[in-house]
Amino acid sequence: MLDIKRIQVNMLEENCYIVNDETLEAVVIDCGALSEDDRKQITNYIESKHLQVKHHLCTHMHFDHCFGASFMWKNYHVAPEFNKADELIYKGMGAEIFGQLALLMKQEDNPEATRYLNDGDEITFGHHILTVLATPGHSPGGVCFYCAAEKTVFVGDTIFYCSIGRTDLPGGNSNTLCTSIQDKLFTLPDNTRIYPGHGPQTEIGFEKQYNPYVR
Repeated sequence: MLDIKRIQVNMLEENCYIVNDETLEAVVIDCGALSEDDRKQITNYIESKHLQVKHHLCTHMHFDHCFGASFMWKNYHVAPEFNKADELIYKGMGAEIFGQLALLMKQEDNPEATRYLNDGDEITFGHHILTVLATPGHSPGGVCFYCAAEKTVFVGDTIFYCSIGRTDLPGGNSNTLCTSIQDKLFTLPDNTRIYPGHGPQTEIGFEKQYNPYVR
């Protein structure tokens, strides 16, 4: 059984997830930890549970989801794993759009990707497997991580409770995003729990019925 810890980090209240099973092997998803307090919360939790971090997985590479890439590398020796279509976002961090916040990210000694993720790839830790679902639209390289055994999916900014990710940033496309949701997420079992990049969790069946942005 998965143990899922949500820690809200940085000024955009991004959801960083620490996920482990009974083996105590863990993955960290979307480490956007920026402040010392953010990073201390993550470190304290990992140490208190005696977890062994095996992967740093990124649903996409907007700065609020990967502020902690350098922190994860220096403390746990795991570099980010993401879709290559987002590499330019990661390396440039959109300073012309996000201003000083992006410049903070560029000043970090950020590690290169340890693996580029593609649709259908599998990530293993402990007794569990996460399957990569390609869901571009919010960003060119957006992906989700689906655990079929637990009926759980980590979606980043692809979909939220009764909402979807913004598509007005470079590389975003509303039609592409809605197609990704319909083809990759709404085909999952209705009782699949959705863990988004911001806000509360929800379920596939609920969003299929009530999300006004995807019909």
